[in-house]
Amino acid sequence: MAKKLVKGEKKLFGVCSGLANYFDVDPTIMRVLFIIAVLGFGTGILIYLILAVVMPDK
Repeated sequence: MAKKLVKGEKKLFGVCSGLANYFDVDPTIMRVLFIIAVLGFGTGILIYLILAVVMPDK
Protein backbone atom coordinates (compact mmCIF):
# COMPACT_ATOMS: atom_id res chain seq x y z
CA MET A 1 0.00 0.00 0.00
CA ALA A 2 1.40 3.38 -0.97
CA LYS A 3 1.97 6.03 1.66
CA LYS A 4 -0.23 9.10 1.53
CA LEU A 5 0.64 12.48 3.05
CA VAL A 6 -2.33 13.58 5.17
CA LYS A 7 -2.76 15.57 8.36
CA GLY A 8 -2.42 13.58 11.57
CA GLU A 9 -3.44 14.11 15.18
CA LYS A 10 -4.05 17.80 15.64
CA LYS A 11 -2.11 19.90 18.10
CA LEU A 12 -2.42 22.97 15.93
CA PHE A 13 -3.19 21.90 12.35
CA GLY A 14 -1.84 18.33 12.32
CA VAL A 15 1.00 19.10 9.93
CA CYS A 16 3.87 17.83 12.08
CA SER A 17 2.16 14.59 13.04
CA GLY A 18 1.14 14.00 9.42
CA LEU A 19 4.72 14.47 8.24
CA ALA A 20 5.99 12.28 11.08
CA ASN A 21 3.60 9.48 10.09
CA TYR A 22 4.68 9.77 6.47
CA PHE A 23 8.41 9.60 7.28
CA ASP A 24 7.99 7.08 10.16
CA VAL A 25 9.53 9.29 12.85
CA ASP A 26 8.28 10.52 16.21
CA PRO A 27 6.00 13.59 15.96
CA THR A 28 8.01 15.31 18.68
CA ILE A 29 11.12 15.19 16.48
CA MET A 30 9.19 16.79 13.63
CA ARG A 31 7.89 19.54 15.93
CA VAL A 32 11.42 20.24 17.17
CA LEU A 33 12.64 20.51 13.57
CA PHE A 34 9.92 23.05 12.81
CA ILE A 35 10.86 25.06 15.91
CA ILE A 36 14.50 25.06 14.79
CA ALA A 37 13.40 26.18 11.31
CA VAL A 38 11.40 29.04 12.83
CA LEU A 39 14.07 30.23 15.23
CA GLY A 40 17.11 29.51 13.08
CA PHE A 41 16.02 30.29 9.55
CA GLY A 42 12.66 32.05 9.85
CA THR A 43 11.13 29.96 7.09
CA GLY A 44 9.38 27.43 9.35
CA ILE A 45 6.24 29.52 9.79
CA LEU A 46 5.78 29.98 6.05
CA ILE A 47 6.37 26.30 5.32
CA TYR A 48 4.02 25.25 8.13
CA LEU A 49 1.22 27.53 6.92
CA ILE A 50 1.59 26.35 3.33
CA LEU A 51 1.46 22.72 4.43
CA ALA A 52 -1.56 23.43 6.66
CA VAL A 53 -3.46 24.69 3.63
CA VAL A 54 -2.22 22.14 1.09
CA MET A 55 -2.29 18.88 3.09
CA PRO A 56 -5.65 17.07 3.01
CA ASP A 57 -7.39 15.81 6.14
CA LYS A 58 -7.56 12.09 6.89
